[in-house]
Amino acid sequence: MSMLKEFKTFALRGNVVDMAVGIIIGAAFGKVVSSFVTNVVMPPLGLMIGGVDFADLAIVLKEAQGELPAVTLGYGLFIQSVVDFLIIAAAIFVAVRVMNSLKRKEEATPPAPQAQSREEILLGEIRDLLKQQNT
Repeated sequence: MSMLKEFKTFALRGNVVDMAVGIIIGAAFGKVVSSFVTNVVMPPLGLMIGGVDFADLAIVLKEAQGELPAVTLGYGLFIQSVVDFLIIAAAIFVAVRVMNSLKRKEEATPPAPQAQSREEILLGEIRDLLKQQNT
């Protein structure tokens, strides 16, 4: 029973929940970027290069024989994956950079001085009066 309780404590800790949310959002973001690259970026790029469909770019290592399909190296799909990676890496870089700049601004702002309590004000007045009497 203690192992179950320990797991519950671990799983419901704030850091684990935040990490899980980040992973889910990251996976969804990755799918959106992949769709963007496949359906929006690569077709015009292929058209500019000369009507190339990157999904079809491959090197045939072994021709198809009978019912066996051909063995190919799909470098076009690899190029799409590299573009996916570059877009995701750039987005994460920008997000981390913005977060770091916000953190630096927060650290650079000095905390506002606390208002003195009534006792502190009275003690300061007493100190000043004692200084005046001694001079």
